[in-house]
Amino acid sequence: MSKRSETKRWLEKHRNDPYVKAAQKDNYRSRAVYKLAEVDDRDRLLAGKRCIIDLGAAPGGWSQYCRRQRPSARVIALDRLDMDPIDGVVFLKGDFAADDGVDALLAALGDDPVDLVLSDMAPNLTGIMVADQAGVMQLAELALALCDQVLVSGGDLLIKVFQGEGFDELLREMRRRFAKVAVRKPKASRDASREMYLMGQGWRT
Repeated sequence: MSKRSETKRWLEKHRNDPYVKAAQKDNYRSRAVYKLAEVDDRDRLLAGKRCIIDLGAAPGGWSQYCRRQRPSARVIALDRLDMDPIDGVVFLKGDFAADDGVDALLAALGDDPVDLVLSDMAPNLTGIMVADQAGVMQLAELALALCDQVLVSGGDLLIKVFQGEGFDELLREMRRRFAKVAVRKPKASRDASREMYLMGQGWRT
C-alpha cells in the first residue's frame, strides 16, 4: 500500500472516530480529553481541587476540561510545544525533562499548594519499542518526583505509562507513596495504543 493510501485511510478512520466527533461537538481541542473525563467520572479525580498542574498539555484538551469542571481552580499547563491561550490557564512553554522547564513551573507556582498533578506526556515515538518504553517511563518517573516538591498531603496524580520495562517498579513506588493506586485504561485510548494511566490518590508526605 502506498504512503498516500495509508494517509487517506488514517484520515477516514480519524474522521469516523466517535471521540473526535464528540470533541468537535463539545468544543474540545482533542479527543484525549475523554480519557481524563472517564477517569474523573469514575474516581472523582478533580473533586475539590484548587491547584492543578497539567504536564504535556498541548493542544490543551485536559486544561480545558479542568477549567470547565473546576472553574475556580488554578491551572498551570506546561509543554514544549506552543499552545493557544485558554482563559484562566497559565501556560508555560518549556521542557519538563530539562531543569529550565521545572524551574519555570516552580517559579509560576510560587507558594501555592498543588493538589493534582496530571501528565499525558510522551516522548517523540520512534517505533523502537525499547527506546519508546524507556522514554515514557522516564517522563512518568519525573512526574512522580515532582510530587515530592509540590504535592500536598492527600493530593492526587495521574500519569501516562506503557506496560513494559520499568512499569512494575513504578507501580510499587506509587503504592508506597499513595494511599490508593489504580491502573486505568480509558475507552478513549485507541485499541492499538499501549498507553494506560497510573492513578495515585492520597499522597503521603
